[in-house]
Amino acid sequence: MPDQSAIAPRPPAPAKIKILNTADRLFYDEGVHTVGVDRIIAQSHVTKATFYKHYRSKDLLIAAFIDGRTALAQDAVAAERERTSDPAAIVRFIVDGFVAESHRPGYHGCPFINAATSQLDASGPVTPAVAAWRTWLRSTLVELFTAAGTPNPEDAADDLLLARDGAFGGGPVADPVASEASLRRMSERLLG
Repeated sequence: MPDQSAIAPRPPAPAKIKILNTADRLFYDEGVHTVGVDRIIAQSHVTKATFYKHYRSKDLLIAAFIDGRTALAQDAVAAERERTSDPAAIVRFIVDGFVAESHRPGYHGCPFINAATSQLDASGPVTPAVAAWRTWLRSTLVELFTAAGTPNPEDAADDLLLARDGAFGGGPVADPVASEASLRRMSERLLG
């Protein structure tokens, strides 16, 4: 029997990728609660059987959507860590990412918060996916604030997350320039 650790994982099937890409667009643009499975199937140009082969439920697809967004954020931070070892610069990069997201055309708020708040069943797969993203982001910020010499790095991470949530939550209905400025001021205060 071949060594299982030497076998490379199979890449995702093209249909699975199409479904997830379609869901990502629809979930973000219209909300996870309002977009039905039949619409995702139709716009993905797959059969119902193909959809359910890859995603046994809409909640599992929403969790995959969140996992995909988490992976993008993790990859971006990892690439920035390759570029610089300055923890303050990496915190600023993360804040720049928050701001850039809020300035995208068609901005509809934070996809993580939107997905979490649309779930009626906190015991389903979506809540742990959002919690995993939040845990990763918080631990990354704690690590960076610690390396930057910020007093109380755990408090600093919590403060920046709260400022981020406020900027993302208030951005669509508030002045985006003021939200951005407030978030940047908070991050600079925390960095000292």
